[in-house]
Order: sequence, then C-alpha cells, then structure tokens
Amino acid sequence: MSNQKSIQAIEKEIVEEFSLFDSWNDKYEYIIDLGKKLAVLDDQYKKDMNKVKGCQSTVWLVAESREGRVYFKADSDAVIVKGLISMLIRVLSGHTADEILEARLDFIQQIGMTSHLAQTRSNGLLSMVKQMKNFALAFKLQQSLVKK
Repeated sequence: MSNQKSIQAIEKEIVEEFSLFDSWNDKYEYIIDLGKKLAVLDDQYKKDMNKVKGCQSTVWLVAESREGRVYFKADSDAVIVKGLISMLIRVLSGHTADEILEARLDFIQQIGMTSHLAQTRSNGLLSMVKQMKNFALAFKLQQSLVKK
C-alpha cells in the first residue's frame, strides 16, 4: 500500500482550506490561484477529442493508467474552470479506477461550490467529474480484459 492520502483525506484538506476564507470573492481568488498552479498541458493534447463535453468554456482532459492508477492532466481557457479542474485532479489523480469510481466528491458541496456556481458552470463541473469517472471506468475495463 502506498503512503498516498485517500480521496476522503484530500477532500477534507480542501474543505479546511476553503473554511479559511470568509467571502466568496476570496474563495474565487483561491480557485483561480489553484488553476494558475496547474501543470501546463502540452499543446499536443489540446484537440477536440480531449475536450470535455458539456462545458461552456473549453476544457481539455486527458488520462493515463500507470501501475493500476489513473493520472489526469487538464487545462482550460477559463481561469475559474482551470481552478475547478485542478481541484478535481488533486483529489482523483493517482488513485485506482475503483477509488475514482467510488469517490462521492462531497467536498464540492461542502465548500459551497454547487450553490455559488452559475448553472452552466455547475453543469460543466459535473461534466468534468463524469469524464474523469468515464476514464477510470475505461481503464478498469481495460485492466479486466488484460487479466483474462
């Protein structure tokens, strides 16, 4: 077992970080800062096939499976969205397909994202989560086929 934190532990950290801010303006600033720290996605991945469907802004999301774990990379042309995807990557990347598929991602609700995002942004966030879980499912199926 690796010494990696569980998805729940990372979610708890994010909730604690957000509790330090009093106003939503400060929380948005923090989300934007998180996006700025997101690793640059190589231009070769910025193709239509890697775009997340259902996002108002453009979001590119790619995943790879290494040693039974799923790793995500992403970018967006919108600063808030880039921050949102960076949080999702922080929570889900590096976990097994099963862990990702079982993740409830309660932190999104706990930090108040669902009530403070515009409907289109909320839908986009759900689309990003759905795409990440779809990648995990695909890798899980791939692994089960390889084992046979």
